[in-house]
Amino acid sequence: MTGVLGQSALVVGTVGTGLIAGIFFAFSTSVMPGLAHTDDRTFVEAMQQLNLAILNPVFLLLFMAPLPALGVAVVTGPSRPWVIAALVLYVIAFGITTAGNIPLNDALTEVGLDDGTPALHRAREAFEDPWNRLHLIRTIGVVASFGCCIGAALRA
Repeated sequence: MTGVLGQSALVVGTVGTGLIAGIFFAFSTSVMPGLAHTDDRTFVEAMQQLNLAILNPVFLLLFMAPLPALGVAVVTGPSRPWVIAALVLYVIAFGITTAGNIPLNDALTEVGLDDGTPALHRAREAFEDPWNRLHLIRTIGVVASFGCCIGAALRA
């Protein structure tokens, strides 16, 4: 049962997934490498500010939109196997974000910028490598999800 609803849901899912893939990719290829060359205080402060800035309605809507859109597209849209793959990959990336990256962000938010150099260094060490590993995995997942959305659209 494909129709306007399924095709529209696939478009919304594709656009949302593509935009999130772009944000994650840009973070991986520019923001984090740039911050890697800063001192601990600058790194912690910058990440705290970035984590606050990203909690806005536009990003949150964009980040959440692919979930219901792809869910609807699975049921009513074209190219069901591709859309199922896209949804599964996006759910995995979403889960990594909520179970891994967000708790690391929250822990870093608790660090006081005046806690001293050793505390800032420990906070950065506890955050940077684990966050980057999780971020790489979720970025690959969202980019692959976007690719599956494109595959679904091309077969529609």
